[in-house]
Amino acid sequence: MKGVVLAGGLGTRLRPLTSITNKHLLPVYDRPMIFYPIQQLAAAGIEDVMLVTGGNSAGDFLRLLGDGSSFGLNSLNYAYQEREGGIAEAIGLTRAFVGSDRFVVILGDNILEDPLGPFVEAFRAQESGARILLKEVDNPSDYGVAELNGDMVVSIVEKPEHPASPYAVIGVYMYDSYAFDVIRGLEPSARGELEVTDLNNAYLQRGELQADILSGWWADSGCSIDGLLEAGIRARQISREIRV
Repeated sequence: MKGVVLAGGLGTRLRPLTSITNKHLLPVYDRPMIFYPIQQLAAAGIEDVMLVTGGNSAGDFLRLLGDGSSFGLNSLNYAYQEREGGIAEAIGLTRAFVGSDRFVVILGDNILEDPLGPFVEAFRAQESGARILLKEVDNPSDYGVAELNGDMVVSIVEKPEHPASPYAVIGVYMYDSYAFDVIRGLEPSARGELEVTDLNNAYLQRGELQADILSGWWADSGCSIDGLLEAGIRARQISREIRV
């Protein structure tokens, strides 16, 4: 099993903080934002990780994270995304690294209270296909919304006016190597990007998209200044509980 952390983007919603650095290098309580997803993957037993980034701060990740050994990783690899091509395009850049393995993708600004380990083990138990994580939210119309039948996803609608469920698709995706075949055939959306929703829908059409629902909190720390603040407050609380 391989791990992929996506840490690109311009971070326009966090300006002026991101005027001179990548948003994933900003602090969330006592550590850089990018530490959280890497630590989640390492704790789930994933030892080989690729980080995809871009822009002028790419070298800062290498200086900060090095070879990943401080996280307990066997290797930490890097890929560079030259433009704002979307999440699915960024995943496609990891094809040579992943090979025929299964892999777990986590967006670099997603911070989870729940450990990833149980979800990764559920994915390992699947014969094939993909798995995504969901979180019940008060404002599902702001997200991609998944409708479920048991743990099988029956539909995903992006920012629906009338959501079929309260479950938002968060930035954790698990795929087998079929994902790269799908990505090669994707067409850019109206905003000129290869969309991860289209990738997920390809698995959905094959009846191979399963889901788990988070019970703990989830923070999209890169969505806004308020989101960054909330993530720091939640991370601080968890840190205090661990010390106690």
